Amino acid sequence: MPRLSLQSQAIAEDTSTIRSLDWDRNRFDIEFGLRNGTTYNSFLIKSKKTALIDTSHAKFRENWIPLLQKEVDPLTIDYLIVSHTEPDHSGLIGDLLELNPEIEIVASKVAIQFLTNQIHRPFRAKAVKSGNELDLGISDSSGIHHRFEFLSTPNLHWPDTIFSFDHGTNVLYTCDAFGLHYCSEDLFDINPGAIAPDFRFYYDCLMGPNARSVLQALKRMDGLPEIKTIAVGHGPLLRDHLALWVNDYREWSNQRNKSETYAAVCYISQHGFCDRLSQAIARGIGKANIQVQLLDLRASDSQELSSIISEAKAVVIPTWPNTLDAELQSSIGTLLAALHQKQWIAVYETYSGNDKPIDSISTQLRTLNQKEAFSSLRVKQIPDGQTYQRFEESGTDLGQLLNRKQLIASMKSLDNDLDKALGRLSGGLYIITAQQGEANNVRTGAMVASWVSQASFEPPGITIAVAKDRAIEALMQIGDHFVVNVLEEKNHQHLLRHFLKRFPPGADRFAEMKTMKNITKGGPVLTEALAFLSCRVEKRLEGPDHWIIYGIVEDGNIANQEGITAVHHRKVGNHY
Repeated sequence: MPRLSLQSQAIAEDTSTIRSLDWDRNRFDIEFGLRNGTTYNSFLIKSKKTALIDTSHAKFRENWIPLLQKEVDPLTIDYLIVSHTEPDHSGLIGDLLELNPEIEIVASKVAIQFLTNQIHRPFRAKAVKSGNELDLGISDSSGIHHRFEFLSTPNLHWPDTIFSFDHGTNVLYTCDAFGLHYCSEDLFDINPGAIAPDFRFYYDCLMGPNARSVLQALKRMDGLPEIKTIAVGHGPLLRDHLALWVNDYREWSNQRNKSETYAAVCYISQHGFCDRLSQAIARGIGKANIQVQLLDLRASDSQELSSIISEAKAVVIPTWPNTLDAELQSSIGTLLAALHQKQWIAVYETYSGNDKPIDSISTQLRTLNQKEAFSSLRVKQIPDGQTYQRFEESGTDLGQLLNRKQLIASMKSLDNDLDKALGRLSGGLYIITAQQGEANNVRTGAMVASWVSQASFEPPGITIAVAKDRAIEALMQIGDHFVVNVLEEKNHQHLLRHFLKRFPPGADRFAEMKTMKNITKGGPVLTEALAFLSCRVEKRLEGPDHWIIYGIVEDGNIANQEGITAVHHRKVGNHY
């Protein structure tokens, strides 16, 4: 049985949190793994009027409701502020309404629309947007005036998200934004070093593809009074090192937002697996250092939709329902009208069970003379880890396609003496392999590497430079395992040719290779390798275009005591 526990604690005047601790959860939305579990945080503010911010995951129903009843009589709760409607935060709204049908739900207009379809019962509602306020009055116990101001923050990471700022306590409630999947009884960010890797991994997976939206949210936050605490929906609350986390979001998002070139990835909220699949594509595009704009066709303003689509260098489109409501039909019409011939276009299936056939949509787009960015992404079963890997790698291929001019320019720059001198640094030749998952849901990766070096004696450690747009990078997060296969000078050319091939997204890199599997915690060991080292990722250092991976060597062996490592010599140092 998975370990589930609850924690209730004060975080500010008249304010407490109920944290649902999910210690053993190892995947989130299927497409990316968790190493330290997660939490689902809700918040209770008791003043003249009482407000609850978010609920919890349905798996906590038996314990969360009784704990809430100990904290407050549900009949005295006046408002439920819904930061967004993803089930891990809204899974118990129906239960709460059973206890108190008169609660008024305060949320964005889009969130209220989603809840109407989600809980299947009437409820009182108040739609809010940036600048709107909710007054809870002056607390009798503390004398503090709890006045909430709302910020519209769509796409962080759902289209219905709002932030809520309490002017009485200077606490900002952000739900998914600034969060991290890290389960601990530490209420606040007392140990930044321990949580920083998970904070960055969470940003890259969920917020990075929406860097433009992150920067818009940061601008709105800049207009608030001093923020003392960011009360997040996942992980420890941010208070002790607040400036560090906000500056990280600003820096990372600015890095992703430098280029004017961007790809628009469209999705339809609450339709099949559309939102999760679009996130995987967007994450892949972002790895190639290309901006991404996620667009919900159900919720986007028509003028904004037309502007973003017409200016995008590439547009990725989901299959849509056979039967369209008026709003969605209008959005799809706007989308198609905004496309032009110079754009790259791709289509993906959503696996909703009621979609217009993907071939029909692809044919419709071909009549507009669009360029195909990648082959149509088909989904034949409920998406699993391999499906999300295929979607992410397709996104990376698209990002690399949009970067092609820059790469060609670098390759033509051969007269630079600095580049020639840098190219004289030699390195060995290695095949790095990694895998995650079990049984029929294994994600694997492989790449040729020459930037590998021993980095420590005790414990034995190595460093590897991995380009940010490498597919395998997603399998080399802190705590993951990988294998360094050392190539032999007299027996490496065929291995090199094989792994330098451009594989289709999601393809099995080892189908034609002799491998020894399951002898390490990392990826496959190549039978023809001179030696192998099995490693665990201990640290990651970010460079401009590479991650420096420091791994602890846990196991290894050599096949030929007399063998010599193959060596790679380059002419220039500005590209591979």
